[in-house]
Amino acid sequence: MAKEIGALIKLQVKGGSANPAPPIGPALGAKGVNIMEFCKQFNARTQDKAGQVLPVIITVYTDKSFDFIIKTPPVFIQLMEAAKIQKGSAESNRKKVGSVSWEQVRAIAEAKIVDMNCFTIESAMKMVAGSARSAGINVTGTAPWAE
Repeated sequence: MAKEIGALIKLQVKGGSANPAPPIGPALGAKGVNIMEFCKQFNARTQDKAGQVLPVIITVYTDKSFDFIIKTPPVFIQLMEAAKIQKGSAESNRKKVGSVSWEQVRAIAEAKIVDMNCFTIESAMKMVAGSARSAGINVTGTAPWAE
């Protein structure tokens, strides 16, 4: 018999460093989940991704048990690492703070396509390029589909 879902919790946690402090503790404690058990399981599954911000979706069942799915890091975080910047531009249409190449955009799109709502790598690349533009990051070179 399938378990009845009680709640879904979405968090962004650094890999390998989950602890009961906010935001994890209050979010899980309010639903009656064993916080330390989640932290142990999450840290064990994300040892290889230590320090990266990882979105996690926690499914809490009515009997207080839980499952969780770890997603790939957000596109913006990957763009910041590729452009070697600390934060995005406050005025993205006027001030550009960094640049990435189409090869870097392709690498980010290939890593993130499993979590995206698209079917081709070109459409994923367009979505990543749009995120870069919104963050004030230039995409240098010509787009592969424009040639």
